Amino acid sequence: MNPLEPPHADARRRIEDAFGEGGEARRAPPSQDAIRAAEALLFAGGEPISAKALGEKLGRDVDVAAVLMKLKADYAARGVQLVEAGAGWRFQSAPDLSGLFAETREAPKRLPKAALETLAVIAYHQPVTRAEIEEIRGVSLSRGSLELLLEIGWVRPRGRRRTPGRPLTFGTTDAFLGHFGLASLDALPGKDDLRGLGLLDPRAAAELDVPRPEEGLAPDEEKLSDGDDAASFFVDHMGED
Repeated sequence: MNPLEPPHADARRRIEDAFGEGGEARRAPPSQDAIRAAEALLFAGGEPISAKALGEKLGRDVDVAAVLMKLKADYAARGVQLVEAGAGWRFQSAPDLSGLFAETREAPKRLPKAALETLAVIAYHQPVTRAEIEEIRGVSLSRGSLELLLEIGWVRPRGRRRTPGRPLTFGTTDAFLGHFGLASLDALPGKDDLRGLGLLDPRAAAELDVPRPEEGLAPDEEKLSDGDDAASFFVDHMGED
């Protein structure tokens, strides 16, 4: 981000992109009523709300980006904060208060090592085929690992490679971004972040290239038709790869 840009400029740009070209020009500065309505919708919704869905509720003339940035600033120092999670926005407890919920939160199930490695490969190398996952990991990919990731909603079939056999390509979902508190794929930890977290051996870091994933279609990728990107489609057609 350009240091001369105002805070949250990237988030504002993503919101405005969701409304398409010319969307910002027809929206007026938000009224206090619009801000209060958005606050109520975000608190009561239970699930993250996309900027576009919020705009449909608030009205076509409301500057949704300005509403969200105002609420984000208002709640920045409070016990709950407005955060961007994948393609949606939600209120959640401030990070420094997480200890208050340590005894009441249900412990998440640990992913098997094979599924965790598969998720990491898909996250960083998407769009990626099953054969490419196997090549990167150096071992055969079990059906169970992908089925588990599909079942919990962190991975989805996203297209087909324009190569012989037209193998399926896989990518992560908004649920994956939301679970790990990522605003977008650009927020995935890079090499320096992984090294700082102790997840990357400093001796290996110089030789390792941490790729950046593709959110849009790759040049050699063909989008799946509606319905074919469901988890059941992969399970039914797994043998066709």
